[in-house]
Amino acid sequence: MKTAMHTLLCTLIPIYHGNATAYRKSISMLHDASARFKRVQSLKRKLEINAETGLDGGKSHPPSFSVAPMMEWTDNHYRTLARLISKHAWLYTEMVVAETIVHQKDNLDRFLAFSPDQHPIVLQIGGSNLENLAKAAELANLYSYDEINFNCGCPSEKVAGHGCFGARLMFNPKLVGHAMSAIAANSDVPVSVKCRIGVDDRDSYNELCDFIYTVSSQSPTNHFVIHARKALLSGLSPAENRKVPPLKYEYYFALLRDFPELRFTLNGGITCISQVDAAIRQGASGVMVGRAAYNNPWFTLGHVDVAIYGVPYHRCSRRQIIEQYQEYADSVIGKFGSNKPNVRQLVKPLLNLFHSEPGNSGWKRAADSALRHCKTVRSFLEETLPNLPDEVLDSTLVNSPCDHERFADVDAILPPPYRSSGKQLAYEEDEGTMPGSPLGCF
Repeated sequence: MKTAMHTLLCTLIPIYHGNATAYRKSISMLHDASARFKRVQSLKRKLEINAETGLDGGKSHPPSFSVAPMMEWTDNHYRTLARLISKHAWLYTEMVVAETIVHQKDNLDRFLAFSPDQHPIVLQIGGSNLENLAKAAELANLYSYDEINFNCGCPSEKVAGHGCFGARLMFNPKLVGHAMSAIAANSDVPVSVKCRIGVDDRDSYNELCDFIYTVSSQSPTNHFVIHARKALLSGLSPAENRKVPPLKYEYYFALLRDFPELRFTLNGGITCISQVDAAIRQGASGVMVGRAAYNNPWFTLGHVDVAIYGVPYHRCSRRQIIEQYQEYADSVIGKFGSNKPNVRQLVKPLLNLFHSEPGNSGWKRAADSALRHCKTVRSFLEETLPNLPDEVLDSTLVNSPCDHERFADVDAILPPPYRSSGKQLAYEEDEGTMPGSPLGCF
């Protein structure tokens, strides 16, 4: 298909080999035409998926459940596996830096391409330069994501310590508003922000509300993903920032009360589908799950469609899921050059598929050995799967127990209703940026 498509485009777009400028222009035209073709194909498949689920007008199921963006985890390979398990969970990409998209515009497939079957899917981008954010959104628009999310929550030193980036952006809500306007102006899909409930000593509920109010009033942003912990930019590792700052779910539920016109997704500390269900029953408009969806994908994602979206179980076994995944995996080995991706990278998402099951330890030991010499995912599976009992490989999901008490008492500890502190006015006075400049931070 790829070769046929390239041949067709070449017949329509002449390639001028004799002149360097004309050659570059024709190659650029070829890239643009190819990208637009992929966009049409992605939109077509999205409509087909929604028609299969009884949805009209190109709409997907609402993002009641989503898988968090996780660096080095939620790549194309994991998302392919996740979609085989759940047909309706919203999937997020790893964060892609705006500058990467801009500077790799002739190699975008490596960073932005995805199978149309992955819809609904959200691209998360990060950055601190308005011009690059706008360009990145324009380039990403060709890939037909369902939403673009802006990272204002990552506390990693690699992110937050690199100028105004990640969680540090929460210090400047006015400037985040500018960034969101730039992204939205260059995209055809909704935009959203993922943030913490605070940063360092700026962690009061009113300060969080100032951030939400300013960003939403200065941009088309009406969806915020709220990680219910604050971020500490020094003294804690990213892993510690996911555990040490206390969870304050009351802040999230207070936002639902104080900003009824906006949509908020709850993130942080949710480890099983029963807790997702409990949050939604308490009023959450959506819940985002991170490491639980990666570390135990079968039991976390496997219950999403029926427990959250009310559709029947797919009744697929893990053996059937693996067979489908293997076809995908072996088709993309070396797609972007020698060992890019390689067997180890493609097998990585499978390694937690038998979490806590009989035979799991033996399977992982066999996997470690097989990865040293197997050249295809098929040969890897042929060597390792015999270590798992047939009843594990061939069993299907059973109903998930529900615990509706997780958030039952949260209403009793909600903070007082939001009262504007006027801090957003101070942010407005400190513009700090012009188009093309990096966002400033306090």
